[in-house]
Amino acid sequence: MQDNKEEKTGAGLPDNAFRELKEGEKYVPVLHPGKTYPEVTPYSVSMGLIMAVIFSAAAAYLGLKVGQVFEAAIPIAIIAVGMSSAAKRKNALGENVIIQSIGSCSGIVVAGAIFTLPALYILKAKYPDIAVSFLEIFLSSMLGGVLGILFFIPFRKYFCSDMHGKFPFPEATATTQVLISGEKGGNQAMPLIMAGLIGGIYDFLLSTFGWWSEVLTTRAIPALNILADKTKAVFSINTGAAVMGLGFIVGLKYSFIIFAGSAFIWWIIIPLLGMNPEMASVPAEEIFSGSARFIGIGGIAMSGVIGIIKSWGIIKSAVGLASREMKGGSGEKKAVVRTQKDITMKVVVFALLAAFIVTFVFFYVGVIHNLLQTVVAFIVVAVIAFLFTTVAANAIAIVGSNPVSGMTLMTLIIASGIFVAIGLKGSSGIVASMVIGGVVCTALSMAGGMVTDMKVGYWLGTTPSKQQSWKFLGTFVSAATVGGVMLILNDVYGFTGENALVAPQANAMAAVIDPLMMGGETPWLLYIVGAVLAVLLNWLGVPALAFSLGMFIPMQLNAPLLVGGLISWFVSTRSKDEATNTARQERGTLLASGFIAGGALLGVVSAGMRFFGFEYSCTFEESQLQITGVIVYVLLLSWFTWSCLKAKKS
Repeated sequence: MQDNKEEKTGAGLPDNAFRELKEGEKYVPVLHPGKTYPEVTPYSVSMGLIMAVIFSAAAAYLGLKVGQVFEAAIPIAIIAVGMSSAAKRKNALGENVIIQSIGSCSGIVVAGAIFTLPALYILKAKYPDIAVSFLEIFLSSMLGGVLGILFFIPFRKYFCSDMHGKFPFPEATATTQVLISGEKGGNQAMPLIMAGLIGGIYDFLLSTFGWWSEVLTTRAIPALNILADKTKAVFSINTGAAVMGLGFIVGLKYSFIIFAGSAFIWWIIIPLLGMNPEMASVPAEEIFSGSARFIGIGGIAMSGVIGIIKSWGIIKSAVGLASREMKGGSGEKKAVVRTQKDITMKVVVFALLAAFIVTFVFFYVGVIHNLLQTVVAFIVVAVIAFLFTTVAANAIAIVGSNPVSGMTLMTLIIASGIFVAIGLKGSSGIVASMVIGGVVCTALSMAGGMVTDMKVGYWLGTTPSKQQSWKFLGTFVSAATVGGVMLILNDVYGFTGENALVAPQANAMAAVIDPLMMGGETPWLLYIVGAVLAVLLNWLGVPALAFSLGMFIPMQLNAPLLVGGLISWFVSTRSKDEATNTARQERGTLLASGFIAGGALLGVVSAGMRFFGFEYSCTFEESQLQITGVIVYVLLLSWFTWSCLKAKKS
């Protein structure tokens, strides 16, 4: 029988893992549905929690510094496999999935928190009566994560089972291949550790001692500086190892589209705005922050709307599936195989009611203090978070990128309009909107992370209900960690002023919410231009969200993404042998993951040193820092490329 065949690919997965199933064919995962395996053990839970703490701190630092949250699932999977291999643990595949599932809550919760809540710090500099507490950050992140888990569970069968072979799941595919590697665990962990040390030390020296310039710019060259003042055309690039590694993983296609959005703003829109006599004396950087970036905000928001429209059919299908399961539960009980056992719908509904009650109380007691306004805020959160859940999951399933920032911006615009209409405005309105935005953003981030986790478990054959249950604990620990890290980073660097953390998404949220709540002038024309541009890009088949992010995030943070993407393309196309190209690409992914993890982790160490009073002032001239920066950055890129090309096919 076809469904009993256990043919395996070279990676150890069944041969029908990635293709659509033929009529009558079934998918039998690696861990057979009829058997039980070690999954939730003291080892897997404790390791998962350790990973959640470490990577929450690392992801928060990197995300606030450069505006991109790296996905922790792959590095955690690599570490889990390497640790189980070194400890010679038997039947460790199920345990490793649980470790990855708990640990990956880190990047998921961090994205929800840092894309929104730093806006409170940003606006506090302008409105001192705004208060920010650890409890607000923690509860906003935790409740959003819990809602995201519960909202996604009814959709699991649709995305993971019903749509088998119809979605590419790039992130889940990579994570699954790492976990299934088993015996290769030690070999795969070594490049990651080596790159983590090199990238981590590199970024540590850069951020702690500043012996070379962190940002290379054409303004450092006198002739080009004069040209920049006249034409407003500037090029700049961040020299950090972690950002370049992120670009390698993103790949050439999306890094190019993101950079194209940046080039469009910096080399076309800003020079055009600079032709206005009133802008002639304004530096390009101020034109970007004060005007041009709002086009990107409009594009991000419209991309979220387009995502909901495209996902409407998925919402109806999944709700129908959950409804049928609820009705079936009251009659005859149908036997469900281990690999299809979710947390039951009755438990999900009860848990949702409990989460809704806690969320409502949090809004009323801790944020809004007005019953009518709390009811409205609660309805906004529940409806929008549920509707956008499928958008987030669908985006991850197709391209591996979750457009949470765009969807959250849209939520803030809608919520702020409603709040102002019912009298909730001013500083209290800002706090309410941002905390609510944090809940929605974390819920959507979690929904996207859940689809990856559940697909990994589906391919490998773990028990969905166990992954789902322990995801709650990972969310709790990650929310507590990110709350503490955010407070420390605010004390050390701050989010406003010179050398402050960039936090681009949070700055976007602050830019949107301020005029809406305080009665200022809202740049609707620029928002509309961005929205129209997003519609045109979507019509042309160009990923509108990626282009819009490029228009909003500063040039120096987009340029290294393109550098990493170009290296990814280069090392994966040099050989005529496809297996060699694949080996080089896989090694590059490990090295890039090491750069990201090492740079981010030691970045947190650097922040901690400053928090406890360490100060170092570099005495080099700016020209020397720029020249040294070019040399050191080229050496870093050369080593990375050479190391990728060294990879041999298995």
